[in-house]
Amino acid sequence: MGFFYMDRYYLILVVPALIISMIAQIKVKSTFNKYSKVGNSKHMTGAEVARYLLQVNGIQDVQVTQVGGQLTDHYDPRKKVLRLSESTYASTSVAAIGVAAHETGHAIQHKVKYGPLVLRSTLVPVAGFGSAAGPYIAILGLFLGWPVIINVGLVLFFAAILFYLITLPVEFNASKRAISVLGSTGILMREELISAKKVLNAAAMTYVASALVAIASFLRLLLLANSRRNRD
Repeated sequence: MGFFYMDRYYLILVVPALIISMIAQIKVKSTFNKYSKVGNSKHMTGAEVARYLLQVNGIQDVQVTQVGGQLTDHYDPRKKVLRLSESTYASTSVAAIGVAAHETGHAIQHKVKYGPLVLRSTLVPVAGFGSAAGPYIAILGLFLGWPVIINVGLVLFFAAILFYLITLPVEFNASKRAISVLGSTGILMREELISAKKVLNAAAMTYVASALVAIASFLRLLLLANSRRNRD
């Protein structure tokens, strides 16, 4: 087990990426908590902002509902439901408004058929399986010394890597749309807009960190596979 989980590639590549990911998670939570105490001047809730922005953009077929938890907000393009967490739905904080607008940005992307979002949606089934099974299949191949199994695992895992990479422009674009529309509609004032942007920037870094962890894990398995081939 030590060979697979505490090898030098794990320590050099994966551990630093995991540390960065932990820092990003702490940062987004602390930033959200900070600005969740700052109300917006329009006294609008996250749900009200989401519904208003959907209406402004001519989107009539997306429901806005509440989901449990904190920072569990997401847009479901299959069911056309924008789910806002308990910390966003009824909150009038600047943080909540930023998050609600960001998720609305995904609904807008869906409406205009934003390329990276469409591509990411097509990769969901393969990426989900690749992320869950790919690394273990590759490790099994390494353990058994079967190059074909190793390659199958790496190919599946690579599909998950593509998903992570495509997610980055999708998330950054949704945040850009959110800040733009919050400013153009006058929902947030200049200082409030700056605060909301800080929340969204911190959230974006968690996606960057997740991509780094996935890439580091993939490179580790690739290097282990190459080491195995060189020994053979």
